[in-house]
Amino acid sequence: MTNDTHTSPVQTTVSEGIARLVLNRPQKRNAFDDAMIATITSALQGWHDDDTIQALVISAQGDTFCAGADLGWMKRTAKLDYEANLADAQGLAQMMKLLDSFPAPVITLVQGSAFGGALGIICTSDIVLASTDARFCLSEVKLGIIPAVISPYVVRAMGERNARRYMLTAELISAESALSMNIIHHLFDEQADAASAVEKLVATIRNNGPEATRACKQLIADISGREIDDELLQLTSNAIAEIRNTPEGQEGLGAFLEKRTPSWQKQAGEE
Repeated sequence: MTNDTHTSPVQTTVSEGIARLVLNRPQKRNAFDDAMIATITSALQGWHDDDTIQALVISAQGDTFCAGADLGWMKRTAKLDYEANLADAQGLAQMMKLLDSFPAPVITLVQGSAFGGALGIICTSDIVLASTDARFCLSEVKLGIIPAVISPYVVRAMGERNARRYMLTAELISAESALSMNIIHHLFDEQADAASAVEKLVATIRNNGPEATRACKQLIADISGREIDDELLQLTSNAIAEIRNTPEGQEGLGAFLEKRTPSWQKQAGEE
C-alpha cells in the first residue's frame, strides 16, 4: 500500500516489512482534521492483518510534529449538534484505538510542537524518540474543551498525578519533562540523530522473531493492570506453551541451541 503524493495530508508506504506513516501538512503544522483522521484510519485498517509488517514508523514533515486540531475543523465542529459531534469524536477514538492496538511495534519520531491530539499518537506508540527542541501541551482546556478521547492513553503513559497537573493547567511540557514522565523514551540533540536512531530500532526489531514480537505486544496488553492471580498465571503459561510449539518458536530455539542464525534474520538480510 503506497500513498506518496505531495498533496496527500498523510503519506503511507510499506517497504521491506516496515510501514511508514508521515503527517504531511507542514503548511498547517500537521494539524488534524477529519480528512487526515480518515486517511490514517484507513491505512491502519489496511495494515492491521498484514503479517509481513514488522514495525510501523510515524513521523511528520516540517518543523512541527502536530499542532493538534485544525482550526477549520474546530470551527466546523462548533456548529455541529450533539449527534454529529459524537460521530466526529468516535472517528478520532477509532483511530487512536487502532494505533494503540496495532499488532506490530509502533515507533514515533517527534520534533517541534506536539499539542492536543498529537499526545494521543505519542502515548499510543510503543517507542517514542524526540529532539530536544520538542515541546508538548495538553492544551484543550484553554479552548474550553477537554482531552477526552486521548485521555486513556495519556493518563496511562504519564500517570494520574502528572495528568492532573498538565491536563488541568495546559502548561507547556519541555522535552526533558516529557522524558521524565514517560511520554517519550529518548531525547536527541538533532532531529537527524533521532531519525538515525529510529532506523537502528527498526533494524533491531527486524532481527527478532516476527510472530514472537506480535505475540509479545499482545501479551503486554493482556496482562497490563491485572491482578497476579491463578487466571493470569494460566494465561501466561498458555502463551509461552503456544509460542514454543509454533514453527517460529521451534526455529528460534533450535537456532539458539545450534548456535546458528535463525531463518527470519537470513530472510531480512536477503531483502
